[in-house]
Amino acid sequence: MGGLFGVVSENDCIGDLFYGTDYHCHLGTQRGGMVVKNETGYTRVIHDITNAQFRSKFEDDLKNMHGKLGIGVISDYEDQPLLIQSHLGVYTLVTVGKIANAEKIAAEAFTDRATHFSEITGAEVNPTELVAMLINRENSFENGIRYAQHAIDGSCSLLLLTDDGIYAARDRLGRTPIVIGKKSGKEKAWAATMESCALPNLDYEIKRYLGPGEIVCLTPEGIETCKEPGEDMQICSFFWVYYGYPASTYEGINTEAVRNRCGAALARRDNLELEIVAGIPDSGSGHAIGYANESKLPYRRPFVKYTPTWPRSFMPQDQRIRDLVAKMKLIPVNELIQGNRLLFCEDSIVRGTQLRNTIQRIFASGAREIHMRAACPPLMYGCKFLNFSRSKSVMDLAARKAIKEIEGDAEKNLELYTDPATEQYAQMVERIRVWLGVTTLKYQLLDDLIASIGLPAEKLCTYCWTGKEHCPSCVGQERLIK
Repeated sequence: MGGLFGVVSENDCIGDLFYGTDYHCHLGTQRGGMVVKNETGYTRVIHDITNAQFRSKFEDDLKNMHGKLGIGVISDYEDQPLLIQSHLGVYTLVTVGKIANAEKIAAEAFTDRATHFSEITGAEVNPTELVAMLINRENSFENGIRYAQHAIDGSCSLLLLTDDGIYAARDRLGRTPIVIGKKSGKEKAWAATMESCALPNLDYEIKRYLGPGEIVCLTPEGIETCKEPGEDMQICSFFWVYYGYPASTYEGINTEAVRNRCGAALARRDNLELEIVAGIPDSGSGHAIGYANESKLPYRRPFVKYTPTWPRSFMPQDQRIRDLVAKMKLIPVNELIQGNRLLFCEDSIVRGTQLRNTIQRIFASGAREIHMRAACPPLMYGCKFLNFSRSKSVMDLAARKAIKEIEGDAEKNLELYTDPATEQYAQMVERIRVWLGVTTLKYQLLDDLIASIGLPAEKLCTYCWTGKEHCPSCVGQERLIK
């Protein structure tokens, strides 16, 4: 999905920029980039980080980079930051999100016969260049960002670096977070980050969370609000379920604490005799700890994760390579598996292919029973707002495959299959259970997940589970490019 980090300081900022950007690498994407502003102009570096750590690719560049202002990004696939020359002046830009109407925006832009795009990946326009085009249509950076927010369907949070400071803008409905931190002590420095876990080890304190659509300008002297936040928010629930790092906090709510509460909610709906509660490493661990504490059952690690040389398993585009990576980095501890009844917590079940292979390995290691608990409801819809999954089709989802087996049509009676009180829902879960090969399978109830997060339901995006948009300003509204 990607992440961003920016810093403005009265002193050289490259160290903070380097490590702050690196703290977003868990988001598991393919490109990394940094740019700094100094007395000679802008110094920019971009590298492919698909199969390498961010730090290993950028450490050699640090000796050639210095400046008091800088932005960095971990990107899905496109090169960023982009260096833009326009009537507004020279600036650099990074974005995170998903522009659902990108083709429409580009097509309408071509009608003036003066627009072109140079940053092309395959047949796709670089979304950050598309955002820059929208910004350049107005007479100021502030107005340009407002215009882009209004034009984009989906989501787009951004950092825009000028000669004087950084504009930080959260997407119109706050689907992704931006957190502002201030340097501790006497040094004048501010940071903008998607993951708040980037702040404490760099001696920044959280000062505020930008609201939906809010725009601020950061300079070493302080923070200026350019656009007040909107009232409607649809922050992605998956930040707490899976995406977010355990040490990060969004809207004042810590990720690990939510995962513990999710696990506890799952445990309250169970009454199993078990020897071990465990998490599928690493994203299921927080949920499993909550389950174990609530159920008073022992938490153990019958699988350990070997990460020094194996990248995230969903990075490779080839499913066979993803499966190989998933297998090689999870090492079973047979002494904790043989003869035992185990319950595993997982953040979610997307395709289920890797999970199925893992379950087979656990049974092969001598487990008596394997019970699976997912910390969120069944995934039914592809995300329209963020690059949550690189799946090419909604039919990749385990739930949709089960519905097709039952109905002969993966689109039939979807509302019944999203309701855990129906017979159809029970049939779907049973199909998935049989395919995974587990003893029992249960999913988190949506109400329990919302309660675990602690925000009002209307503030959370739950589209991938329900197919519904709850925000009044999201529905039936067209935003056309002038």
